[in-house]
Amino acid sequence: MGEPTNYQPETLAVRAGQQRSQFGEHAEALYLTSSFVFDSAAQAARRFSGEEEGNVYARFSNPTVSMFEERLAALEGAEDCVATASGMSAIMALVLAHLKQGDHIVASNSLFGATVQLFSNILARTGITTSFVPATDPAAWAAAIRPETKLFFLETPSNPLTEIADIRALAAIAHERGILVAVDNCFCTPILQKPLALGADLVVHSATKYIDGQGRVLGGAVCGPKKLTEEVFKYLRTAGPTLSAFNAWVLLKGLETLQLRVEAQSANAAKLAAWLEAHPQVARVYYPGLASHPQHALAQTQQKSGGAIVSFEVRGGRAEAWGVVDHCRLLSITANLGDVKTTITHPASTTHGRISPEARAAAGIGEGLLRIAVGLEAQADLQADLDRGLSLIGA
Repeated sequence: MGEPTNYQPETLAVRAGQQRSQFGEHAEALYLTSSFVFDSAAQAARRFSGEEEGNVYARFSNPTVSMFEERLAALEGAEDCVATASGMSAIMALVLAHLKQGDHIVASNSLFGATVQLFSNILARTGITTSFVPATDPAAWAAAIRPETKLFFLETPSNPLTEIADIRALAAIAHERGILVAVDNCFCTPILQKPLALGADLVVHSATKYIDGQGRVLGGAVCGPKKLTEEVFKYLRTAGPTLSAFNAWVLLKGLETLQLRVEAQSANAAKLAAWLEAHPQVARVYYPGLASHPQHALAQTQQKSGGAIVSFEVRGGRAEAWGVVDHCRLLSITANLGDVKTTITHPASTTHGRISPEARAAAGIGEGLLRIAVGLEAQADLQADLDRGLSLIGA
């Protein structure tokens, strides 16, 4: 394709990383094979040792997966990318590749519920501990650092309150102490935000979300400099949280339309957020594109738009929030996000239902909170579907 630096993101999303076979296919080929054949015993030995580049075994090398990795790396402005089976396996691989027993993580207290569980329970059993701090308070991150701290981990915007962490400020604090900074870029994607350019060392993705964009397959990725991603690759090679070739092929197709979808969904979300903010039965709206958002100014400096996630608190509690959900006829009641179909969920009883009530309270996730991942439907239809339940509150 030529040097990736010569092309704009729109071009990279449809062209980067493609490897054509001897058949000259225009679309990316799907290589459904578990292993690869060598020309000789000597070549097999060179491939296994790493002396010669080439595919060895699909647990850690596959041409379709490699194309996806190269394309996502190009979009993130990263030297390298390692694809994994899911977003959670990407986080697990990143941590276990770079940390060991006795090491310490400082993480946002506004992480996805499964990430909190991973850090608090599974990784804690390995002797890797985590301190959770407010995402928006750099001083709290600095105060939580210990001699054994090796990683800052954050999502920005956060799930589900869309809090914005200052990536530049946190990177400066971490790097002064030799600490790595990893950013979950799931909500923004590289279309809206480039964490590496803002000072992060590694970027994590749940490709299941916007990168696929149509709710079809699972996938994850870790992007960054090769000196850091090669450690993740070593973990993948042995432990095997592998992205399947088929899923990689689907994700390649998703990347081709990523910019169009994300920009259109974000514009749709901005309109819906403004409508919700004016609704009499909505107590508060969380959306970085609104001037009322506490980190609106910061969001404008590190994101191209407010994104496509809108959270809001209804007047009341769980009963009222569930009533809004149950009266939806168009919005899909599911915790997945990033789909072209708009989804709605009640975080306190779904995505964050497994964490303690105290942790939910600390993260600001109340019983009246709802999260919407805005899709591509007509704005009037989305508003009418939500108003059906909202209009009944207090009636």
